[in-house]
Amino acid sequence: MPAETTRTGEDTYEDGLRKVARVVLLDPEDRILLLHGHEPEDPADDWWFTPGGGLEGSETREEAALRELAEETGVTDVALGPVLWRRRCSFPFAGRRWDQDEWYYLARTSQTATAALGLTELERRSVAGARWWTCQELTRTHETVYPTRLAELLRTLLDEGPPARPVILDTEIV
Repeated sequence: MPAETTRTGEDTYEDGLRKVARVVLLDPEDRILLLHGHEPEDPADDWWFTPGGGLEGSETREEAALRELAEETGVTDVALGPVLWRRRCSFPFAGRRWDQDEWYYLARTSQTATAALGLTELERRSVAGARWWTCQELTRTHETVYPTRLAELLRTLLDEGPPARPVILDTEIV
């Protein structure tokens, strides 16, 4: 039986989960770009996460990954690679619960300057900036990072290259 796909507002949902494309963006030094987010009404409730977001209309996950990356970071000079990981997650944010099916795409770029020029109104209230992280910095940080095993996943990616098939990550419920 095919999955049921519906649209609510701008985002596309399948089987009750918001379809999301995320980007594991690496620079020439193998640093990963993460965005710094927080609850819109509580900047102290913060975390780091990969660029990306929900699919709009009939766009593919690849199209969504590139669009979201451009909107959230201004980075457009990328080579989009394979899907590395897939994750289902559920978390509270901005007064509601978000249930998502996330696909993480590998991308490489030589463009390290960022400019978040295409943020939505909610993103303008909840994204504080972006930063390039080394794997070592991720391993050592005590800050919250999503997905929670990102340092380990990045180390494996850098050591072994992309997996032959996407790795299914544990479901994360916050």
